[in-house]
Parts: sequence; C-alpha cells; structure tokens
Amino acid sequence: MNAERDLAPLAPSVVRALNDKLYEKRKVAFVAQNNTSQIKHVIQILSQEFALSQHPHSRKGGLIGLAACSIALGKDSGLYLKELIEPVLTCFNDADSRLRYYACEALYNIVKVARGSVLPHFNVLFDGLSKLAADPDPNVKSGSELLDRLLKDIVTESNQFDLVGFIPLLRERIYSNNQYARQFIISWVGSPVPDINLLDYLPEILDGLFQILGDNSKEIRKMCEVALGEFLKEIKKNPPSVKFRRNGQYPGDPLPGRGEFIQLAGRVMLPYSSGILTAVLPYIKEVANVCNQSLMKLVIPEDDEMDEAKQATAPPAEPASEEPVPEPEAASGGSLDASGDSKPLSFLCSSERIQVTLNLDGIVQVLDCHLHDTSIGMMTRIAVLKWLYHLYIKTPRKMFRHTDSLFPILLRTLSDESDEVILKDLEVLAEIASSPAGQTEGHGPSETADPRPGQVELHIPGRNSQLSASGAKGLECSPSTPTMNSYFYKFMINLLKRFSSERKLLETRGAFIIRQLCLLLNAENIFHSMADILLREEDLKFASTMVHTLNTILLTSSELFQLRNQLKDLRTPESRNLFCCLYRSWCHNPVTTVSLCFLTQNYKHAYDLIQKFGDLEVTVDFLTEVDKLVQLIECPIFTYLRLQLLDVKNNPYLIKALYGLLMLLPQSSAFQLLSHRLQCVPNPELMQSADGSRASAGSKRSSASNIDYTELLQHFDKVQHKHLEARHQRAGRAEQLERRGVL
Repeated sequence: MNAERDLAPLAPSVVRALNDKLYEKRKVAFVAQNNTSQIKHVIQILSQEFALSQHPHSRKGGLIGLAACSIALGKDSGLYLKELIEPVLTCFNDADSRLRYYACEALYNIVKVARGSVLPHFNVLFDGLSKLAADPDPNVKSGSELLDRLLKDIVTESNQFDLVGFIPLLRERIYSNNQYARQFIISWVGSPVPDINLLDYLPEILDGLFQILGDNSKEIRKMCEVALGEFLKEIKKNPPSVKFRRNGQYPGDPLPGRGEFIQLAGRVMLPYSSGILTAVLPYIKEVANVCNQSLMKLVIPEDDEMDEAKQATAPPAEPASEEPVPEPEAASGGSLDASGDSKPLSFLCSSERIQVTLNLDGIVQVLDCHLHDTSIGMMTRIAVLKWLYHLYIKTPRKMFRHTDSLFPILLRTLSDESDEVILKDLEVLAEIASSPAGQTEGHGPSETADPRPGQVELHIPGRNSQLSASGAKGLECSPSTPTMNSYFYKFMINLLKRFSSERKLLETRGAFIIRQLCLLLNAENIFHSMADILLREEDLKFASTMVHTLNTILLTSSELFQLRNQLKDLRTPESRNLFCCLYRSWCHNPVTTVSLCFLTQNYKHAYDLIQKFGDLEVTVDFLTEVDKLVQLIECPIFTYLRLQLLDVKNNPYLIKALYGLLMLLPQSSAFQLLSHRLQCVPNPELMQSADGSRASAGSKRSSASNIDYTELLQHFDKVQHKHLEARHQRAGRAEQLERRGVL
C-alpha cells in the first residue's frame, strides 16, 4: 500500500506504521482520535483499506486498528458496532490461521468494551463463533472459546436477549457434523442463562439434539444427555407448557433407554414420525429402542381410515389451496416433511385433544431408505422390518399403496446373513400375502398389474395350454383361505425366481425359508402354487433341484404334519387335486415322484414308475437320490408304510416297488438296509386272517379311483424326455467348449 497516499485523517506516519511487518510497530501505530466527527471515516478507512486489504500484514494492522478504535471509544463504541464487527467477521474466513486468530482477538476486545450493546448483533456473532469452534487451528479454537465465554456472560447479565430471533440460527447450526461445532452448540443449549427458557422451543431443536447423541465423542454425548435430562425434568414439572409445533423439523427421543418425550406428547408426535425414525433407527441398539417402541404404539387402526374420514367431512377447498402438495424430500437428505405443506400448527402436549394424521408416506420412505442401506446394522434392519409389519397390521389399506415399491427390497432381504432378519422379513412378506386388504378384483394367478421399471418383475405367466383339466382344476379347487390374496401368487413366483438366480440362497436357506412360510401361511397353498409354477419352469435343472427341496421338506418337516396326513389318505377332492398338482411338478425328479406315491399310498403307481426307470439315464445323482429315499423309508415318517409290509396280501405292489428300488441300487449300505427290511416281510400264508378274507387294496383306494393314473404316467414320460434332451444339450455344449480349449 502506498504510504504517501492521502488517507486523511490518518497521518502518513500512522499509515506507515500500520503497514509495518513488525507487530509492535503496528500495535502502537494508532492514536485515539478525540474528534468524534471523524471517527466514522477512520473506521471506514481501517476496514476497507486495511482489514479487507489483499496484503496480509495490512489486514492484521487493520484488525488491531479496529480493536483500538473500540477501546478508545469506550461505551460510545456501540454507535459504530456494525462498522467495527463486519470486517472482523469477514476475516474469520481467511485462509491464514494467524489472521483468523487476530480477528478473534480483535472481536474479543470490541465485544468486551461494548458489552450489552452487541446483543442486537448477536446472531452474526454466534454464526461466526460456530464456525471458529470447528477451526482446525488450536490457537484459533482457544481464542474462540474465550470469546464464547464472554458472550455467555453478556447474555446472562442482560434482559434484552432476542431468543425468538436466535432459535432459527440455533436450529440451523445444530445439524453440524463437526464434533467441536456440536460441543459449542450443546454448551449454549445447556447453559443456565436466566430469563431464557429454551423449553418453549424444544421441539425446534430436539431432533438435532438426538443426532448429536450419536457422536463418537463420549464427552459430547454426556453433555447432550445432561442438557436433555434438564429439559425432561422441566417437562415433567409442567407438561402443558410444552408445545410441539411443526416447522419442518422433527423431534426425536434423545434419551438413552427412555421414550419419555414421546410418551408425554402422545399422538401429537405422529406428524413427526418420519423425522424421528430418521434419527432413531441408526442408533436403535444404543439409545433409541424404547423411543422406537413408544412411537410404534401411537399407530392405531383408526389411522387406516383417517384420510377417508377427512375427505368425507372436509369443506370445499378454496382455489388458493388447490396447488399440488410437494412430495417429501429423500430421507437420505435429512428430515422429511411431516405432511407436505407449510401451514403452522401447534399441538398442546396434554391439555387438548387434537386429531393428528399419520404421515405414512414419509415413514415408508424412511424405512425403505434404511432397508436399501447395506451399511446399517442388524438391529436397525430388524427394527425397520418390525415397523413395516406393524404398519401392515394397523394400517393395511394405506400400506398396500406402497407394496409394489417395497416388494423388491423385501425379497432381496431374504439373502441377509442374519436368521433374525430373515424371520422378520418373512413375517412382513407373509402378512402382505395374507392380508384381506391385498385382495383385488382380479386376483387370479394370471392377472397382475404391470411392473414398474427397474423393479423385480411381478408378472405371472399364462397357463400352459397343455395342462390337463385335472391339473387346472387342482389349482382352482385349492381351498380359499385367508392366505390367498392377489399378492400371494406374486410372492411365490418371485421367491422361486430368487432361488433360481441365487442358488446359494436355495442351498443354505431354502428349506429354512419355506418351512417358516408354512408356519406363517397355509402350507397347502404354498405347495400347490409352487408346484403349479414349477410345472412351467424352463430351467429344468433348477426345477428338478427345487422339487427335490420341496419333497424333502414335505417328508421331513414337523411343520407339515397336517399336510402329510391330508395327502396320506386322499379322501377329499382337495387332497386328490393337490396330489395331482404336486405329481405333475414332481415328475421333474423321478425319485421324488416315487416318494410322493409312497406318501400317498399309491403303491401300484409307484411300482409302475419304477418299472420305467430302466428307460431313464441312470446317473450317480440318480442313485444317490434312491439311496436317500431308502434312508427315508427307515425314518418315523414312513412307519405306516413299514407296518403295511405285514399285510402282504393287500399290499403286493408295495413289496414289488421296494424290490424294484433294491434292484436299482448297487451293493451299498442302502442296498443292505433295504434288503434286511424286505427279509422281515412275513410269509403271506401265515398272515391269513381267521375268516380268510381281508379288505382289498383296491377298495381301500376307491376314494382315489377318479384319478387318471394312465395320464399321469404319460405326463411323467414327457417330462423325463425333456430332461433327457436338456442333459444331452448341456453335454454337447460342454464338449464343444472342451474342443475349443484344446484347439
């Protein structure tokens, strides 16, 4: 800077000293001016020509000059605070840490002299301080702490503090992620300042306070807990004094292990639900479990009817209010709007009863966002799924508006590593598939809405025209139980697609998932629908694997005891239709087809099937499955079959079928096991009854005489022929690849 330039009323010597590189010379350069008419001009020159100069030494000199002006003016400095403070605050953003320290020192001197006169400028001072609190330089941070304590003292001793004007700034700064900025905010929220009652504005900052409780610093968490504990004491003393107001922010329950804020406020917290969940779900294990439970209890079945009731009773809307309501922002971007509009509402905590509306769209958006976040912990995922299940129970009609968007992520969650997560996920999916609210007019298996782009396809394939009348009738005659709604068949289709695309899931969790579904839903409907879908499966290898899995579950799971008994006798039309449906799909795997015939006591048909095994391609896998079937025959599930071996006369085909299996087996442990069993079959002449007559097997199976076993055998041949062709094609492709590798 040119020292000879006319900068009156500053003398040239003062200008040169203020530009000097030495601190001591700059410090003594300024001489207080007694002529008050020139003061404003002096401050302006110090600001523009020095404090805001491009030269760092000039900026430092300007800051010292402004502080000196304030000291010289004494109490009169309050008349020029705007001119004194603004250039200093600008220097808070300087890249030079030393200059930021000088700015902090200068502002400290200005505030110390002015005292209560700075309160009209409190917001800009607080804003600047909140930035300095997060400064990386320790010296600057230390200087800001001194200035912070000075400001607290001034606010404490004054009765002119503008709390209403301060709250919006506090609400904005409370969402900082910097731990030092958070510590600064908590120090103001929890400071015992007389005549300042932040309790009236608690809903404005409660959500931010809870987020601070998730800080990694134990000290900051402790400070926040102490501050909130004081708030809670005041609320308990006088609950009606707290007003929960909607202003775009959402209160959450910040207290570890307790949900007092929600319990005290009750259903007036519902409009804030999405914001509360955004805050509590990531910390569900540490601090927010009871809060989550308290909020969940606020949702009641009446919330499912509230929109319709409001529409029925609402007066005609004015033209000005017909603008479309904006959709809530994404949950990942912060708190969601409680209701989509900006009209101010105030809810008294306990002294009034006011009808509030559940913000279901916002809640579902938050839950969906958390399910898509792969970084969240197991407890959070379980909490999200509990919420979805609770909402489907309490507000099914509204929830089914979101089912198509939730369905894909719920299916993907079945691949979770945690059994607890999978169990909760299955509960949600089962509720979707069984709720009467999911019933639509066109709920048949061949009807479904067009899938949304980018989602798991929910399309249900059309029926194969080659299906016989008995097979189609089998599905239509399946009992209409509460488990059957328009989403049930969609669920079964997409579950099988999931197993097909993720074979590891089928191997490790397939049986577990299906067994749990049989407990949650109707087992007959599950097997009936899966068999019907697998009948048209193009991937024959997967169809065979899936049929083997289903058959193992059917024969061994305690959850399917009732279904096995139903199939054992085939006394009802429904059981016979189920058998026909299962049989057609079970044909993808010859050995499982025989085991199904053993289960249903169709021994003659089992013998006929085994006779056809000679025409099949006998592989190691095939023999392994025969081995497993022999092991199953020795299990408790087939106790009745082994006892029927005593009745040789009426069960000749059972014995022939078992001998047929014996002839298929090589000399192995399974061969020895079955051979020993057949050696125990008694001589039929010794087992003659006293009157020489017994009921024939034909009369015992008369109830199933309307089953066309010839047609079933023909279907078995067709399916096995397809498998043979598919195996040859796979072998041919493998051979071609091998030749290419050699070449």
